[in-house]
Amino acid sequence: MQETCKVKYFYMNTYKNIEDAARKAQEAYAVYQEFQPDGVIAADDNAQSMFVLPYLKDKVKTPLMFCGVNEDAEKYGYPASNISGILERYLIDESIALAKQLLPSISTFGFIMKNSSTSKAIFKQIQKESNNYIVNFISFKEPNSLKDALIMTEELKKSCDVIFVSSLAGIPDEKGNPATEKEAFTAVSEKFAKAVLGVHMHHIKFGAFCGVSQIGEEQGEKASEMLLRAMEGTPVSKIPVVRNHKGKRMINVMVLKEMGISPRPIVLQGAELIRTEK
Repeated sequence: MQETCKVKYFYMNTYKNIEDAARKAQEAYAVYQEFQPDGVIAADDNAQSMFVLPYLKDKVKTPLMFCGVNEDAEKYGYPASNISGILERYLIDESIALAKQLLPSISTFGFIMKNSSTSKAIFKQIQKESNNYIVNFISFKEPNSLKDALIMTEELKKSCDVIFVSSLAGIPDEKGNPATEKEAFTAVSEKFAKAVLGVHMHHIKFGAFCGVSQIGEEQGEKASEMLLRAMEGTPVSKIPVVRNHKGKRMINVMVLKEMGISPRPIVLQGAELIRTEK
């Protein structure tokens, strides 16, 4: 008779403030104590800092695998006695390579992203990788408001052939209201008035001309495989921390037409062709 296992999945990315986050972490730990799972998957950086570190890291024997983590594993003291997992990295190098195939003239790029813990992690990733990029990295901007974002975009426009635009949702507009991702992306894109890259599907739909998106299923699938190994008896110390590698190539055909780009058929092969969302 096959034995059943109990696995609990926690996700804590949404919270109002630090106090609310701490309360949710306590609730998660209460669920953990009641459920007594055989394994845990904890997704995103917030889940690590707010829940895993204070409650589970080196404090319980339950194996835990993380996923969706943008920070360096060392920041959280990973790997730990009971913890390993898969890091999430933007596929910036791959996105640049695709853009270069479509627009060979580009030689410089910048990045703009709402100021957050995730933006700090992405900036560190770029700093580590930039020597291997086929175009020159110029600047990383982290605005706190839409007004700041537009000023920074104007600065990037003077020195960059293309920019990545990512995760601007919630940034305050001129009235102090949180802008949607589409509103903020559109405002920045129009201000830049040149080629814009994206690393998420929705950015391509909003009007970015291309990008390579990480595949979320890879994170969950790999974390699950790693956790199953641990639950079946493999010591967590024998399960190394890994990072994502799979990506989806995306091209906005409407933007290419507007830019007068006629790509070689081989560049389109295997890419998902997308039209701008109205």
